[in-house]
Amino acid sequence: MLEIIHQDENLVLINKPHGLLVHQSPIARDAEEFALQMLRDQIEQNVWPAHRLDRKTGGLLLFALNKETNVLLQTLFRDNLVRKKYLAIVRGHTPDEMDIDYPLRKENGVMQEAFTHFKTLQRAEIPVALGKHSSSRYSLVEAAPETGRMHQLRKHFAHINHPIIGDRPHGCNKQNKLFKETWQMDTMMLHASELSFIHPHTKQEVRFKAKLQAEFLRMFELMDFSV
Repeated sequence: MLEIIHQDENLVLINKPHGLLVHQSPIARDAEEFALQMLRDQIEQNVWPAHRLDRKTGGLLLFALNKETNVLLQTLFRDNLVRKKYLAIVRGHTPDEMDIDYPLRKENGVMQEAFTHFKTLQRAEIPVALGKHSSSRYSLVEAAPETGRMHQLRKHFAHINHPIIGDRPHGCNKQNKLFKETWQMDTMMLHASELSFIHPHTKQEVRFKAKLQAEFLRMFELMDFSV
């Protein structure tokens, strides 16, 4: 059963598990469960996804409960009127704060502006050797993408040489192998933690948060991060 964060007569938010597709896709024929169908069956009414999360990304996912609200929510996302925050565990020690202004290429070759701001919340160094290094360093970051490009955070953190742990294909193969073989962990450490926007019907600002899921919390314990 999906964790419902909030539900009213027009919209519903869930805490999507890592590894769950939002809806059926021809590029993931192995999947048998989808957030859209699971939520529809759980609340026994039709739902429309207002945005997307990668299959491997967990956290807040917003659905409309009627066609009118779907149009209004799609407009909010299109006009960048929804503020989004993500938590990620990345390789290395990141700067205290940083703006990543790096255009990304669409599948059709067109370049799109892409901007992400992040701040470092905590840093860790664990006594596990990898390559020429006698220990391994990681950072917990809070990222706020101002644009919504496909795989934006994954590509942006890879671009600054601080790839997200568990990310394939944009991440670090050596790190991903280390986590899988040493800690049996192959979940991508990216969590959609917060959404805030003006509710399209009440016209009041709303802010929703989703708790971290089990594998994220296990990595917090490994790195001695505070929740």
